[in-house]
Amino acid sequence: MEIFGVRIISLLLFLMLTKNLSCNAFGGSMKDEEALKEGQNDMENSVSNYGEMRGVEDDDWQMVQKKGNQFVVNDKPFYVNGFNTYWLMVFAADESTRGKVTEVFKQASSVGMTVCRTWAFNDGQWRALQKSPSVYDEEVFKALDFVVSEAKKYKIRLILSLSNNWEAYGGKAQYVKWGNAAGLNLTSDDDFFSHPTLRSYYKAHVKTVLNRVNTFTNITYKEDPTIFAWELMNEPRCTSDPTGDKLQDWIQEMAFQVKKIDPKHLVEVGLEGFYGPSTPQRTQFNPNTYATQVGTDFIRNHLALGVDFASVHIYADSWISQQIADSHLSFVKSWMEAHIDDAEKHLGMPVVFAEFGVSSKDPGYNSSYRDTLISSVYNTILNSTKKGGSGAGSLLWQFFPDGTDNMDDGYAIVLSKSPSTSNIIQLQSTRLAMFNSLCNTKCNWGCKKKKFLNNILYHDEL
Repeated sequence: MEIFGVRIISLLLFLMLTKNLSCNAFGGSMKDEEALKEGQNDMENSVSNYGEMRGVEDDDWQMVQKKGNQFVVNDKPFYVNGFNTYWLMVFAADESTRGKVTEVFKQASSVGMTVCRTWAFNDGQWRALQKSPSVYDEEVFKALDFVVSEAKKYKIRLILSLSNNWEAYGGKAQYVKWGNAAGLNLTSDDDFFSHPTLRSYYKAHVKTVLNRVNTFTNITYKEDPTIFAWELMNEPRCTSDPTGDKLQDWIQEMAFQVKKIDPKHLVEVGLEGFYGPSTPQRTQFNPNTYATQVGTDFIRNHLALGVDFASVHIYADSWISQQIADSHLSFVKSWMEAHIDDAEKHLGMPVVFAEFGVSSKDPGYNSSYRDTLISSVYNTILNSTKKGGSGAGSLLWQFFPDGTDNMDDGYAIVLSKSPSTSNIIQLQSTRLAMFNSLCNTKCNWGCKKKKFLNNILYHDEL
């Protein structure tokens, strides 16, 4: 009940604030006053029916869909404030750590977060899901079942990533090892993208996961609204082919493969967002010159048939310089605005900033800087949201419960240790929930409520 109490207090304070603000305070007209009153009435209705503010009721848990450059659920916008916790399946595979999975969802829900991105792969490693091509550990699969079922309990939707560019949890390197063990004589990890046998391994994994019947809910993954989207790969790069052709061909085949098996769920690539050869005029926004050489191409990659929304990551401290600097904040803003603009003008789809954060291990780090960076990301999302733009949300890297310090890569956010950060997260959740609750796609952002939303959602008094 903690989430209910905290959020209701926030909403009541909101109502008190708006009722004490006259139309003239916004420089408005009588029509504006009517819009404000209508918005207040709708907010009061939302307070009395809190489930609507959380997105959907238990008996109305439907798929997230895409309409133009917005996500929608039940024809209402679904703007995202969420997080990453990649290790949920592995923790759920052990009874001694399974409770941490529940804690993650419970604590995230308490500050209004609604989407979690996590791994639906672990290839040939400790507690592997896929022990060898198409050979699975049923107990680990049941652990993933638990993650999905537990997420639903806390109204958290999941972006499930299907493979990794990096060696952690196996990734493309493990697929190449399997291929060499089968006598393929592969020489590069990037052969993952081009060799037909390795492609068949990946497609078999996709088929197995999407057709999995959850042992806790008896719902097939491809039919489960708890799953927000499928991610083809975490941060794919193909440095052996800077032209981007090899990776583009892989994206086109695999996006089609996922959609063929599961046409109901959304699909995204998992890209970091680097601009490539197809848009040389946009490479100025890349964090460094190396970013143009990793075989990815933001606009071209997302134009592949079957890709529903764009993904971008934000790591100024690892891309530009580890030393904390104010220049990182200006990069974050320009990086986000460029991708939001491209998603609107060239892609016609939502864009999610699927990883962002700053490491406590960076020289010059302090919690105040982290809060400033997070606020900058959130405000850039809100600036797009209030215009009905493509900025569809963001996912913190990364969110941990108490007692998981051994997993911290420097980016972990633990709410009990970070009250100021917790407040920032909750405020963002509240603002986005207001949009999700008060507007719908039928009004196409031309309704009277838009004036109300734009006027009050950006007051610090909230």
